Amino acid sequence: MKIDQAVVDRKGARKASSIPEEVRTLLNQGKIESVNLTEWLAVNHIYLLEAVLPNIGLGHKLKSVISEMKKQKVESGMKAIRLTGELLYQAINEENEKKRKDTIGTLSNHQSDSVRCWASFMNKDPNITLAEKLAYIYPFAADHHFGVREIAWMAIREDLSIRLDKSIELLTEWAESSDENIRRFSIEAIRPRGVWAKHIEALKQEPSKALPILNLLKSDPSKYVQDSVGNWLNDASKSQPDFVIEICDIWSQESDTKATAKIIKKAKRTIMKKS
Repeated sequence: MKIDQAVVDRKGARKASSIPEEVRTLLNQGKIESVNLTEWLAVNHIYLLEAVLPNIGLGHKLKSVISEMKKQKVESGMKAIRLTGELLYQAINEENEKKRKDTIGTLSNHQSDSVRCWASFMNKDPNITLAEKLAYIYPFAADHHFGVREIAWMAIREDLSIRLDKSIELLTEWAESSDENIRRFSIEAIRPRGVWAKHIEALKQEPSKALPILNLLKSDPSKYVQDSVGNWLNDASKSQPDFVIEICDIWSQESDTKATAKIIKKAKRTIMKKS
């Protein structure tokens, strides 16, 4: 199916009610990606399931998956994505190993960003290690689409917080990646307070645990990474302001760069408001 160029080049509506019907239909059919948060949140995941599952050999699972989604009264947004991924994981667990792998592979590489988001939440095998779970999430963390990258860290955050020391050890390697999306993930995934996520109490009380990663990123050239590091430290400043003041002072002496200055400014914004 050829998509009209005007649809491909669209900027995206500012509110859901302004999304053109053609765009909404294509999003719900999984034929195009969302281009902004408004579209991303407007996708109806029940309609999307109806369009996708029969085409990947899971039409026989459609009724039960949709029934549970309707029971829980979720069709769109973050909760719908999480629930869909979890339900699909349960559904494919009843299939043979080859079918499971093929299904996850198809969903992970689907043209719809929303479908790839589902796949990121299918990382539920209790028998694999944390390193293996991170290896699974890696392509989602590096995805070209903003929504998939955000879902990637949300999908594994609970696993990371449970084994925090090991997580920091593994993510320190990610902080050295040549891919800015992977470097950003290494710190965004363990923000003390996070966005749309449960707080990590250990890092609220002892943010120094994350220094191996923070120090690697203190003068990162990517604005995407700078913003994440600054936000991480701003989170920490709400419970441990002295730590943030100290680390910012050290960084300002060690790294006389515009990147570090930008990070420090963002990191201290809550502290400055209180001073």
